[in-house]
Amino acid sequence: MERLKVFTGRSNPKLAEKICQDLNIELGKIKIQDFADDEIKVNIEENVRGVDVFVVQPTLPPAENLLELLLMIDAMKRSSADRITAVIPYYGYARQDRKDQPRVPISAKLIANLIVTSGVSRILTIDLHAEQIQGFFDIPVDHLYATPVLIDYFSKKDLTNLVVVAPDTGRANRARGFAKRLGDNIPIAVIDKRRPEQDHAEVISVIGDVKGKDILIFDDIIDTGNTLIAAANALKERGAQKIIACATHAVFSKNCVAKLDASVISEVTVTDTIQLSKEKQSKKITELSVAPLLAKAISRIHQGESVSSLFI
Repeated sequence: MERLKVFTGRSNPKLAEKICQDLNIELGKIKIQDFADDEIKVNIEENVRGVDVFVVQPTLPPAENLLELLLMIDAMKRSSADRITAVIPYYGYARQDRKDQPRVPISAKLIANLIVTSGVSRILTIDLHAEQIQGFFDIPVDHLYATPVLIDYFSKKDLTNLVVVAPDTGRANRARGFAKRLGDNIPIAVIDKRRPEQDHAEVISVIGDVKGKDILIFDDIIDTGNTLIAAANALKERGAQKIIACATHAVFSKNCVAKLDASVISEVTVTDTIQLSKEKQSKKITELSVAPLLAKAISRIHQGESVSSLFI
């Protein structure tokens, strides 16, 4: 793989290092600094002319993470890289993917436009908040799912009398697919909720039988934790036994970890698409790595092989 190079920004360098270990290559040399006024300076410290380049950078807030990705892509393009793939394990600004009220932006589309304009050739990402975001790009998008990583972990645990729960109706299809892959005849339940205000969820009802069952709540993002905790409390009130949860992206805003620690949830399993600071770690939180999955996808893209076959 001498014509393949992986570079990383400052958003999640640990993940990029793990990817390179799985690919058995060295991480590309790049220097990223801040000027005195916090403007970002990018300098590629090795030749990338004619190289198949992969740039790893989740675009979670602050917005500097996105800007850093754009600057790295522009630097690669101006350095005559043959192909530039933006590896975005967590695609930030994805939750506004449509105009659902007057005078609001479609943030997910705007971010897609910015990334494409920067000169990227293709996108590699994991568990987009909404499937239709793939259509916001006019370049190829390889959309991976963290499901195989989560399935591998939970299939080794002694989970009997299990129900997989979707925290809202929008997650029902994914929860059904997850339950099917986890085992035969595992039922699902769905939380019917509403949002009276931003970052606040109110459970209306639980659709499905959860009394006396062990519960696995399946979601893509844990942000403030309010939705997850409200769902767990509603399930407990309806007779659920042990409650665990899993999600791909551990955003963990504000005091989310403290709230999870104090909740009825016994374990929260997430992946390393977002790098967790020490303040966002807890005995309740189990972190799995998506590096092997991303490394396989990068290798297949580089070799011109199928990526979708990873999920067959």
